[in-house]
Amino acid sequence: MMTSADAIHAFQLQRAGVRGQVVRLESAWHEIRQQAELPPVVARLLGESLVASAMFAGALKFEGSLSIHLRHAGALRLLFAECTHDGFLRGLARCDADASDASVVLAGTDTQLAITIENSRADARYQGLVAVESASLAQAFEGYFGQSEQLPTRIVFAAGNGRCAGLMIQQIAASGGSGSTTDEDAWGRVGHLLATLTEGELLDLPVEQLLVRLFHEEEILLQQGRPLAFRCSCSPQRVAAMLRSLGPSEADEALRAEGVLTVTCEFCNRRYQLDAIDLATVFSDSSPMPGPMTEQ
Repeated sequence: MMTSADAIHAFQLQRAGVRGQVVRLESAWHEIRQQAELPPVVARLLGESLVASAMFAGALKFEGSLSIHLRHAGALRLLFAECTHDGFLRGLARCDADASDASVVLAGTDTQLAITIENSRADARYQGLVAVESASLAQAFEGYFGQSEQLPTRIVFAAGNGRCAGLMIQQIAASGGSGSTTDEDAWGRVGHLLATLTEGELLDLPVEQLLVRLFHEEEILLQQGRPLAFRCSCSPQRVAAMLRSLGPSEADEALRAEGVLTVTCEFCNRRYQLDAIDLATVFSDSSPMPGPMTEQ
């Protein structure tokens, strides 16, 4: 069950011309972590990516999703996190068995960070791709916004006691309107204040108290928090579509080898089992396969 700890809170520092997000995860983080046993360093990076996906998706103005994809980071072979516009999260990580702090190298020539936005109603997809040149995900995301969006950004993450959290601030572009600021020192001042934040404060303090503790002179406008929760988007229909993309010969070969074809979702470990009649239905027409063949 989702607790009040699973939420995203948007805010503005009106005097400084800065907007921000605070994200905290507990129950959702627990559900995602229990899908696979991960070394501590990889588990933390996955938590940071989930928090970041929620922070970034919080700015979406349409129905869709935002995903973060990191590849080739030393012993960390794959990191994926996704959040929908309505606050549903999923994620996974794949790494070598001996992954450790020393073996997970973010700043490498082959390490790539992709942020993908999908607008489900318009059937449109946008992807930004940058090389990772820093040793932390927070710095990598800051670099992404600086290079791809020309948007000054600061991000802080925290993890501990079964929870993960993040705080992001971004400078509102000066346009002469209500969102602009003539305070040339504001961005630097707010950054210095953010640097005083401890992990314990980010994880434990009530959000309003946290922001007042950091930015009490910046005219804080805090919006009501929105809930976040784990939910996988797998379904019999998606399994059928995946099988059609593979083609009947490969599916038939797997069926003959085992007597039943089992597809396991990497995000939630749900199993979908199909027999010969099910496969015939999948490939005979475009209708989705029936739900009863889903197993927990």
